[in-house]
Amino acid sequence: MKTDEELDQMELGEEQKIRMAFEPKSWNEIKTQDSWAVFKIMAEMVDGFESLARIGPCVSIFGSARAKPSDKYYRLAEEIAYLLTKQGFGIITGGGPGIMEAANKGAHFAGGKSVGLNIELPFEQIPNQFIDPDKFLSFNHFFVRKVMFVKYAQGYIVMPGGLGTLDELFEAVTLIQTHKMVRFPVILVGMEYWGGLISWLRTRPLAESKINAEDMEIFRLVDTAEDAVKEIVDFYKKYALKPNF
Repeated sequence: MKTDEELDQMELGEEQKIRMAFEPKSWNEIKTQDSWAVFKIMAEMVDGFESLARIGPCVSIFGSARAKPSDKYYRLAEEIAYLLTKQGFGIITGGGPGIMEAANKGAHFAGGKSVGLNIELPFEQIPNQFIDPDKFLSFNHFFVRKVMFVKYAQGYIVMPGGLGTLDELFEAVTLIQTHKMVRFPVILVGMEYWGGLISWLRTRPLAESKINAEDMEIFRLVDTAEDAVKEIVDFYKKYALKPNF
């Protein structure tokens, strides 16, 4: 819990950033800053591509960084990752604590590939200890990190989480809906947690023709580790595909 003084300092810091954003800049300043930003983004992209290009079939597992080991979804994520790894899949997570740690832990103890795509944040995001040392990447930019999540995964397991998890979920669903990405399985785990969101999607966006009925078929909702893994495995059986490592 932050003190009142720490909160005041954060507020002042945000105010200063806002004021700086509106300060007029010369063309040379703009060009220099933007050019360096482009090079940094390119460096992260290249590093990610080179590190993950030969990773083999993987499943990305998303979920809350705040889940504790005593949380039922932490244990469920660990079990799902373990079972998927035994089926021949590597596991990709955001590399942090909570659900991410649980998934990397399951992959680690199953003897499979455990990938961590860490994001540098001023809070929460500390890399977990179950990532393979040669498969740990750290990013400054969320959007570059999300490219790696979707480019190198052949399925997505979405555990209960917050804003970051919702961002990752809808990123994958939107890319599939717009045919920018292959229709790999997207599995939401936890009917109790996700049920309200699914109901809202049906009663508002779908009912008001903001989305189509087939958009609701992009993802599946399950409650158990066995059902989550079955959705992934059955997808590969249906299309005569299988992990190749």
